Amino acid sequence: MTSSTIIILILIGFFAGILSGFVGIGGGVIIVPALVFFLGLSQHEAQGTSLFVLMMPVVGLAVYNYWRENSINWNYGFIIALAFVIGGFFGSKISLKLSPSVVKLAFGLIMAYVSLRLILSGFNALKNGN
Repeated sequence: MTSSTIIILILIGFFAGILSGFVGIGGGVIIVPALVFFLGLSQHEAQGTSLFVLMMPVVGLAVYNYWRENSINWNYGFIIALAFVIGGFFGSKISLKLSPSVVKLAFGLIMAYVSLRLILSGFNALKNGN
């Protein structure tokens, strides 16, 4: 592994961590595309690596800050986490049976849809004075 690769990995992790703590994103939105575009990983490798990062306790301090401000719905979180584990198992099985090109296309379409919805809701909120 070259020093430039290590620097890119550190920057990806740092940027994903900032955005994860700031707006709750990181893995799919930052880490996966960055690993594909900057380091040339396949879509499957990038997704697997991102999931490995999520498996580690990297968000502990961010969760602590939100907990201190009473900004966590623990009941919702536990239910989502349980469903996430089960969904992640089946989603990874499906993904690994498809070509990386199909998965990349699906990933991009999902991100485009979510981005458009967020942008439109942001404009509507600004228009309504929120």
